[in-house]
Amino acid sequence: MAEVLRPIYYDTETTGVRPEKDRIVEIAAYDPYTNKSFQQLVQPGLAIPDEAIAIHGITNEMVQNAPDFAEAGKAFIDFCSGNCVLIAHNNDSFDKHFLIHECKRHQLEMPSWPMIDSLKWARKYRPDLPRHSLQFLRQIYGIAENNAHRALDDVIVLHQLFSVMIDDLPLEKVVELLGVSSEVLPEVMPFGKHQGKPFSEVPPNYFLWLKDQGAFEKPENASLKAALVKSGLL
Repeated sequence: MAEVLRPIYYDTETTGVRPEKDRIVEIAAYDPYTNKSFQQLVQPGLAIPDEAIAIHGITNEMVQNAPDFAEAGKAFIDFCSGNCVLIAHNNDSFDKHFLIHECKRHQLEMPSWPMIDSLKWARKYRPDLPRHSLQFLRQIYGIAENNAHRALDDVIVLHQLFSVMIDDLPLEKVVELLGVSSEVLPEVMPFGKHQGKPFSEVPPNYFLWLKDQGAFEKPENASLKAALVKSGLL
């Protein structure tokens, strides 16, 4: 009998939104099977901008003596050992890309974990909701409030929330359902001020701005809109 997938909920805090240029300043994870958690501040090797500090509260002084990602990333990979699936909110557009770039930057071999984006799941199966942010969903599902935007606090909320959202559906089925897509994103943004940029370099808020401007209601952008929705970017 095949080993059942073990969920590992995780989250990252960063210096910004561009994985090619910005860095991870905190990484956290929770394994509900063992009830063990992982939390590590990371020395990014560059100054944390004030706008990032305003979001997560992690200052340059806090990470001054923290390990770099070469050490912190190895510890995270060790924590996520075995037959596990990594779950993060906005994973496909954010956390996954930061992990990939940090591992490449520090010559770490990133395991080929299956991954679940809980934001993508929420948008696909709760289209009745006006928003799908972690904190909005927390309120909708009655999950207790916490210290939002610190990595481990968000991870614990995500575990509680996603467990309710998928009920008793096996994780293998969740992975299968999210993996089915008939629309594929092009390699780069095809129009607008970010034209020519890889989608991982386009700020997530830009897609929402385009939506508000009605850009995706044009017939020629219908397939792009569908691909953005299925990729969890819209």
